[in-house]
Amino acid sequence: MNYFLFLSSCDTCKRIIKTLNLPDDVVMIDIKKSPISPAQIEEIYNATGSYESLINKRAQLLKQRNIDTKNLTEETAKQLLTDHYTFLKRPVLVYNGKVFIGNSKKEVEMAKSWLDEQ
Repeated sequence: MNYFLFLSSCDTCKRIIKTLNLPDDVVMIDIKKSPISPAQIEEIYNATGSYESLINKRAQLLKQRNIDTKNLTEETAKQLLTDHYTFLKRPVLVYNGKVFIGNSKKEVEMAKSWLDEQ
């Protein structure tokens, strides 16, 4: 399944949605309304090989819970991802076997290029 994980209240996600001009076969999933499933976490993990790389290290909840992001274990990172949507680095695009994570200019450009080739 092709899907796009985002937060509808996030202006950056909204901007990226417009930039990518997502195809009709992409299922839009607002992670606040429909929490990310363990299967989706595993699919994204399998593409990256790291739960820690999926963590939004700027999440305010990390500071509120006094979580040290420099010393995260893979198990802790996995648990955080299942605990609360805010810990997921977003947006996440899964499309035709490729996964794009985050909002860096480079990542968005790679996602756009991949979508344009399809």
